Amino acid sequence: MASPARALSTAPVRRRVHLAGNPNAGKSTLFNRLTGLKARVGNYPGITVERKAGPVRCAPGLDVELVDVPGTYSLSARSPEEQIAVSTVLGEVDGLPDAVVVVIDATALTRNLYLALQIMETGLPTVLALNMMDRARAEGLAIDASALSDALGTPVVPISASRGEGLDALREALSERLRAGDAMTGAAADVRTETSADGANAASAAGGAPLASAATCPRVAYGDAVEDAIDAVLPAIAEWRPDASGPAVRAWALWALLSLGDDELRGVPDAVRERVSAAHARAAGRGEDLDRAIIAARYALLDRITEAVVRRPEAERRSFTDRLDAVLTHRVLGLLVFAVVMYIVFEALFTWSAPLMDGIGDAVSWTQDAIKTGMAPGALQALLADGVVAGVGNVVTFVPQIAFLFLLLGFLEDSGYLARVAFVIDKAMSKAGLHGRAFIPLMGGYACAVPAVMSTRTIESRRDRLATMLALPLMTCSARLPVYVLIIATVFSSTHRVWGIFSEGALALFAMYAVSALSTVGAVAVMRRTVLRGPSPALVLELPPYRMPSWPTLLRTTWDRVRTFLVEAGTIILAISIVLWALLAYPKNPAVTARFDAQRAEAAQSVASPEARAAKLRALSAEEAGAQLDYSFAGRVGHAIEPALRPLGFDWRIGVGLIAAFAARETFVSTLGTMFGLANADETSQPLHKALATATNARGAPLMTPLAGVSLMLFFVFACQCMSTIAIVRRESGSWKWPLLMFAYMTVLAYGASFAAYQIGSALGWGLG
Repeated sequence: MASPARALSTAPVRRRVHLAGNPNAGKSTLFNRLTGLKARVGNYPGITVERKAGPVRCAPGLDVELVDVPGTYSLSARSPEEQIAVSTVLGEVDGLPDAVVVVIDATALTRNLYLALQIMETGLPTVLALNMMDRARAEGLAIDASALSDALGTPVVPISASRGEGLDALREALSERLRAGDAMTGAAADVRTETSADGANAASAAGGAPLASAATCPRVAYGDAVEDAIDAVLPAIAEWRPDASGPAVRAWALWALLSLGDDELRGVPDAVRERVSAAHARAAGRGEDLDRAIIAARYALLDRITEAVVRRPEAERRSFTDRLDAVLTHRVLGLLVFAVVMYIVFEALFTWSAPLMDGIGDAVSWTQDAIKTGMAPGALQALLADGVVAGVGNVVTFVPQIAFLFLLLGFLEDSGYLARVAFVIDKAMSKAGLHGRAFIPLMGGYACAVPAVMSTRTIESRRDRLATMLALPLMTCSARLPVYVLIIATVFSSTHRVWGIFSEGALALFAMYAVSALSTVGAVAVMRRTVLRGPSPALVLELPPYRMPSWPTLLRTTWDRVRTFLVEAGTIILAISIVLWALLAYPKNPAVTARFDAQRAEAAQSVASPEARAAKLRALSAEEAGAQLDYSFAGRVGHAIEPALRPLGFDWRIGVGLIAAFAARETFVSTLGTMFGLANADETSQPLHKALATATNARGAPLMTPLAGVSLMLFFVFACQCMSTIAIVRRESGSWKWPLLMFAYMTVLAYGASFAAYQIGSALGWGLG
């Protein structure tokens, strides 16, 4: 029998390869091509940036795991999200990789090579995947991949990820790189240790992962000022990163010189910041700009290399991209086109998803009815039907809107159009303190805040993303509309016209939407000057060429987003749904149960017609539910908070409706129907309108006056009555701090607006009857 040591030494070692590249370089398409359907999706530690990893079949005997690094233009970083890329490549997240595949957009070679050069400077074995060669040829570009490989000292493989061309050659080049270290010079041996018990590569953990010789990377002539700054920073970097190799320490020093300053990065030692600040100060004193010098030196080298390996068409003609940009980025025409595109997005969210959402609702109702029919009445039946199944429905009902939104956003982004949108509207948005990329998430908030919050991932700056995320729920989502319709139909005249033109209801509804939009802008402005104070980076965008997105990649990305929502936010929504059901359903009042049991027994005996008997029993069940609600935990809470609600024009029944609405705002309507003993009531139910219009409070005054209706609508404008939104903000922000802050400030706004409206209106005698 072999000894344990011998058995360990002959076991295959898993090689970890990182896939890096610029946004829009085709990295996701290549990742999906190489890993197939076997990718695992998770998050990088401590941050909600997705981490994808999957196996790649290379040469026999090679066990390769490919890790998708977030897209970035360089290894410089000024936000925690951007830092993930540099931390992953340089081994801070889970150890140094055995190799890095850098995806290069062949149609924008110089800019894409900037990131590749930075990675090669770390000494890591690198393979360049020269992607989109088909598009480069279509544009008349001829790239000598062999000459480029010689100039850079690393393998360069021409591919087309969208067509699946060149992938075998890429796997072969990667296999050679992994097996021989730096095969181009033979200067580095493939030094490895075995996999430790916890699965981490011990060599990586010790800073001993195989590194290519630094001599294989073309030397950048940074100049004396930059070299002096690097030497000044190196000691602090070496102390911060004691396991890093020599080239990696130098790469970290260059990263620090470019990244630290007005950044929002955490975990960087003060000693490093102090040395970087001192280096910049010394250079500035001599009239030199280190950032500009580093970037200029790199691009000077890359320009020379690109000039030598790329042959361009002699006659430059205006490209299709340029011609289309003349329209789509025009200050007038661009906005008109964007309005049409946004209409299509809204049509998808409101109309296309409606049948699917209705189908989900019907399936949930059918399941509830089947449980109630097939099980004996009791606590277990109620828990399953009204707690678990209803809770699952609260989760799954968002799936069509989330899927449509991310499918359309993915299409717009991958086609290149989304960058144009941000460019066109950024000037107007910046005046309101908003980032240009915030516009589409905010517009999506009119449909549903849940997918809209998820779509804020397109905003690079964490401060701007959080500000958008925390203000977005103020946008009037579709779930508020049933509440507004119910109140308007109850308290406003459908025939009276203001100034003979506008109906009262239409003006009231318009006012709610206007208040929500203005308050969203105001909330962002306040947050960017208080809790999220800091510099707002200028909008720097690549305007990529227009391309037809890869549908398999779009569908897979959409499914990843839906799955993330179902698993992470859905579990929270389901748990809260069950808790809310328990609060509304228990405890039962035995006297009420006995009274209605007697009435049901009498109806069964006295009503001869089966149809009439069934209708009578349904009516009795609805009345009993309303009576029991008064005795439930939620009813007791409603009575308890009634003194606080009375200044807003509400009584305890409205309070119970507000509690129920936390599961989903539209449940406010059905809860009021239950309170008034009406089964299956919705916002259009005339009996519910009549019940609300004739209801009185404890003092005998009308419950729902026009003023009370306005107060209630204002409460719904501002209040965060949506557990799903809180759950998804928790998921996207990575902390309970931000959703709790959002819930707190929106609750204060809601109470304050309702209080002011009702008290001022009462003092002036407006809308009291």
